[in-house]
Amino acid sequence: MTVLGFPCNQFGGQEPGTHEEILEFARSRYDATFPIFERVRVRGKRACELYRYLTSRKANPKGKPDVTWNFTKFLVGPDGEVLARYEPRVTPEEIADDLANHL
Repeated sequence: MTVLGFPCNQFGGQEPGTHEEILEFARSRYDATFPIFERVRVRGKRACELYRYLTSRKANPKGKPDVTWNFTKFLVGPDGEVLARYEPRVTPEEIADDLANHL
């Protein structure tokens, strides 16, 4: 299993810095050791292709594809199938069983 991070500045301007500044913040504040990619757009007409794919496969709890806030999480199988979607307030600890079931 691999966690991948995709910073986005579309939610309250929370990630306005350079890629290096975002990496430093994530590593020093959250002890992030997983790959963190360049900042992307995750909603709207200019959303990156990855998020268009993810959100087209799993809607949010209101039945819409939109990512509503940072820290939305997607569980993707090795074949690229989107297995689950977790909204921002769902913690990694809360999805541990789902992760274990898909290893």
